[in-house]
Amino acid sequence: MSVIIFLIILAVLIFVHELGHFIVAKKSGIRVDEFGLGFPPKIYSKKIGETLYTLNTIPFGGFVKIFGEDAHIETISDAEKSGSFYYKPKWIKASVLAAGVVFNIIFAWFLISWGLMLGLPAPAGHSSFGEVRNLKTIVTEVLPDSPADKGGLLPGDYILSVSSGKIVLLGGTLTPENVQQTISQSKGQSIELTYKRGSAEPKDISLIPDVDIIPGKKAVGIAMDSVGILKLPVHLAVLEGARITYLLLKTTTVGLLGFLGDVITFKSDFSQISGPVGIASVVSEAKNLGFVYLLSLVALISINLAVINLFPFPALDGGRLFFLLIEAIINRPIPGAFVRYANVVGFGLLILLMIVVTSHDILKLF
Repeated sequence: MSVIIFLIILAVLIFVHELGHFIVAKKSGIRVDEFGLGFPPKIYSKKIGETLYTLNTIPFGGFVKIFGEDAHIETISDAEKSGSFYYKPKWIKASVLAAGVVFNIIFAWFLISWGLMLGLPAPAGHSSFGEVRNLKTIVTEVLPDSPADKGGLLPGDYILSVSSGKIVLLGGTLTPENVQQTISQSKGQSIELTYKRGSAEPKDISLIPDVDIIPGKKAVGIAMDSVGILKLPVHLAVLEGARITYLLLKTTTVGLLGFLGDVITFKSDFSQISGPVGIASVVSEAKNLGFVYLLSLVALISINLAVINLFPFPALDGGRLFFLLIEAIINRPIPGAFVRYANVVGFGLLILLMIVVTSHDILKLF
């Protein structure tokens, strides 16, 4: 079921991205020959006006075939030139190329705003637009091979109670600071912990603090935060959604730039990133936690898709924008053969990266 949900999410995000290219191209008077979801072979096709709409077999992708994207080898008429991408001003070309990224960002904004209208989990004091209510102590990180990891705790689990000896933390006393203090001050005693995951029934586990996780301090291997529900009216949800979208864009961009820097210096850790297999696993966890968690995850994936596509790398929208910038600087077109060769090499490198990341995802399963 999780795989099906993941494929639907992927199809929706790609549809939104390609819809951006499609709409701006159409509005700019450029002929669109095909709008395809997935990659061939075709399952279904229908021609409406000048555009062929296709549904294809391979779900990992999509495309818009815009007339004149590549330099015309054949001679075309003046009427055809008016509908060709190649003969449009550079600002229109840039608008068409950037539209997919913009639509993914707008879509993420919409999803986050929708989540805030329903009630989105948020840390205490997270927003200046409203109060975060119903604060609970939530697990935000679980260290691998720690007592918490072996006990089955996962990020997103709500802690309902903690006890050690005569100390019992419930309700208002159950804060991240108090939990950490109770764990660190335990004298060889086990920590009895009750937690809840999504809509499932509460579970009880017993954890023995370990001094090897944090030198000189007993710990069970979790990070926590006070998280409640932030629910806003429509107008404030839109404003707060814009703020969160901006922060996610900034964080994602910095993170990906750091990863690329590590790749160049051969310091990259591919275990810290996920491909389709890893994302499908995260989708499963988000689905179990609840609908608003799934909305947040889809928004985050949409932002990641936007940022990655904007990188100045051949075969991506950012690469094509970069070539367009070079053409504007040198005031002449880049040879079509060079652009095609660069895109083929870039696409090959992206496929290689996907294979490496997916291999790590599969190894994580075992």
